[in-house]
Amino acid sequence: MRMTHLLAFAAPLALLLPLSAQAAWPKDLKASYMKDCTAAAAPKIGEKAAQSHCSCGADKIDKNFTTAQIKELMSPDGAKNPPLQQKALDVIAECRAAPQPKK
Repeated sequence: MRMTHLLAFAAPLALLLPLSAQAAWPKDLKASYMKDCTAAAAPKIGEKAAQSHCSCGADKIDKNFTTAQIKELMSPDGAKNPPLQQKALDVIAECRAAPQPKK
């Protein structure tokens, strides 16, 4: 009987484990990402569209990468991991906005 109770308790925890593997952006890195991304995108698509695009990308990265992966992507050494960079580009591909005239 005890084993049944233990399994009933452990099963929901096991299902939540993959959710805990994803983590929020490390402190200050999201702001840094937003600043760099917006600065790069604004001349091409305008400030408002750039903010929207970069916010979408930040959310996609947050949902698909661990804290360690985000730190690696944002570090100067992030360029040394092309597969991780490509995964990030693939993940944020849905966020690409059609170029709009600057206002």
